Amino acid sequence: MAISNQKSKAGEQTHFRTCNLCEAMCGIVVKHDGNKVLSIKGDKDDPFSQGYICPKATALQDLHEDPDRLRQPIERTKDGWQKISWDEAFDKVAAGIQSVQKKYGQNAFGVYLGNPNVHNLGGMLTIKHLLTSIKTRSRFSATSIDQLPHHIISMHLFGHMLRIPVPDVNRTQHMMIIGGNPLASNGSIMTAANMRQKLKDIKARDGKVVVIDPRRTETADIASEHHFIRPATDVWLLLAMLNEIYAQGYADKARPHNRAADLAPEIERIRDFAKGYSAESVAGITGIEASEIKRMVKEFCEAERSVCYSRMGVSVQEFGLLAQYLVMMINIVAGRLDEVGGLMFPNPAVDVVNNSGPGYLGKRHSRVSNLPDFNGEYPVAAMADEMLIEGEGQLKGFMCVAGNPVLSTPNGEKLDKAFAGLEFMVALDYFVTETSRHANIILPPVSPLERDHYDLTFNGFAVHNVAKYSPVLFTKHKDAKHDWQIYLELATRMDKDAPMMVKAERKMIQTLGTKVLLDQGLKRGPYQGMSLRQVQKHPHGMDLGPLKKMLPDTIKHKDKQIHLNVDFYQADLARVREVMASYDDSQILLIGRRHVRSNNSWLHNSHRLVKGKPRCTLMLHPDTARAHSIEDGQQVKVTSRVGQVDIIAEVTDELMPGVVSIPHGWGHGRKGVKQKIAQAHAGVSVNDLTDDTLIDKLSGNAAVNGVPVQLEALIEAPLPTESETNRALAAQVLPA
Repeated sequence: MAISNQKSKAGEQTHFRTCNLCEAMCGIVVKHDGNKVLSIKGDKDDPFSQGYICPKATALQDLHEDPDRLRQPIERTKDGWQKISWDEAFDKVAAGIQSVQKKYGQNAFGVYLGNPNVHNLGGMLTIKHLLTSIKTRSRFSATSIDQLPHHIISMHLFGHMLRIPVPDVNRTQHMMIIGGNPLASNGSIMTAANMRQKLKDIKARDGKVVVIDPRRTETADIASEHHFIRPATDVWLLLAMLNEIYAQGYADKARPHNRAADLAPEIERIRDFAKGYSAESVAGITGIEASEIKRMVKEFCEAERSVCYSRMGVSVQEFGLLAQYLVMMINIVAGRLDEVGGLMFPNPAVDVVNNSGPGYLGKRHSRVSNLPDFNGEYPVAAMADEMLIEGEGQLKGFMCVAGNPVLSTPNGEKLDKAFAGLEFMVALDYFVTETSRHANIILPPVSPLERDHYDLTFNGFAVHNVAKYSPVLFTKHKDAKHDWQIYLELATRMDKDAPMMVKAERKMIQTLGTKVLLDQGLKRGPYQGMSLRQVQKHPHGMDLGPLKKMLPDTIKHKDKQIHLNVDFYQADLARVREVMASYDDSQILLIGRRHVRSNNSWLHNSHRLVKGKPRCTLMLHPDTARAHSIEDGQQVKVTSRVGQVDIIAEVTDELMPGVVSIPHGWGHGRKGVKQKIAQAHAGVSVNDLTDDTLIDKLSGNAAVNGVPVQLEALIEAPLPTESETNRALAAQVLPA
């Protein structure tokens, strides 16, 4: 049975919704005939995306129809995977978790939450019930291999981990992008559909787009200018830029009208923060000439409206937290925070900030590596050791919810081994993946087209305020389960002594669904008269207006002041000086990369998204290739401290010399994976090279940018492995 917003000609129906595969919140129009999708196109009437979609949107159909997608629970037995009933699966999962905890202690069972969780309305509203029922402190998530620095800085400065300002890209005149590629990511911690057009619009209004990146990315290709920077040296560039803002007098010029600075009592201490880091002193280590650094600062500060934006490339390196803090200081000192065209705070219709805790850092530390937790989660870099190293508190059981950490976290081979040694594991996943293949039981939720949607998370990072509810398109099969139903069923079994209020809430959700919680959130939000009924009257979405000035009301600290926490960040400068003094510029450094047709590891089973020229290649500069006798198309052995991979070389001047790049999310050749198309386009996992001991010590975030590697040209092609032979055979039966 299908539910549609609108009927057209006989048989064909039209459905409006939001694509929830990435952060961009693009509106789509789905044409379908009953349960068959006919087409997915951009919704020109969507006030946020205005008709734009990227190639990933079609994967909603591919994911829904994928014959490899699990549709009922399966159990791993000595005879292979066997289908079991939901009741049997729930009972066995609850018993397995409780058995591990009874034998080894409650914290001997761990939980990992993957990135797709924040794209799921029902899951976001009910995940607390699952986590509360498991009663473990051993929690991990994709946050600590991604955006953790943004959360810590926002918690410190503005009083809440989710109070993150975003670039007002629609009105800026000058955008500096450091370590970000929004044309591939569709924006990240900056929810913005059609970034290509938005950047073109900046240039069309006589503005400027400046990109600083070790690779000439898709974004750099359309920018006004691009500067190569040696991987993981951003902290020195940013220190020099901050120093130059003061040296050139721009901080003093901005101060009389700088409301953000007036709200930051420690602002004068920032003047001395970067002293000693001149443009000349960092030119050698960064690879950017001093004159260019000074010019970029001058043009940024003299632009009528400017913003500095940095993302993954800055976050996931040895000084990720300090570097992101410096980006925030540059915006504040130059008077660009909470100003039109600068960094501004979204005002979402459902205010998640007012309905969640502010976050905390370092209340506890991981057992083996002594890394700080953030908001109750330990860094993923600590995860494998917590399973492998014996002793009190060793992880003996695990639940992986919508994630594939074997491919997405550092030292994947080590984590693969760790999962294989667990006594009990459960996965909530659509597929048998590189991670879920280790589970005793896999619980599959419905596909995205079988559930309703509202972007609780990404409206909080949107560059324009909107609200849109997407109803269910295809009614799920009676034997299928929503994520939230799985969570509540497990919680009911494992948390029988929950307070009556909690039991009543679970019963209400099980009876009425999660829409009742969404409605409550809308009614309590900042827009008078807002409700789910009101939003449903606008199937294309409601336009709630551009970003507006929000200081000081948006600050969650009781004193309504910006807390710069100077001592905390300044303490890391000793480490900066130490690394700078011993910096080795002869190393080959590895970075990742993204592609608009990929989404981490979980869209590679869509033929239309992986067809064409292989994308999992080793990019390297011609000078680097010549120095290692590597030719374009040749097999290359890449080795790091933790592992090695063999991969095809792609010689290109897109990268600066001394840098190599392998895309994230590939490596589907492991035994036992049941995704035929992904296996036929397996590639290699860059995280078989990234090092779990390379971390940002200040935050615990993984440092997967700037990993030292060695290169070796393979003169003779190695004999195919068994998995490669199987992939080749599988490829012969796939459609062209």
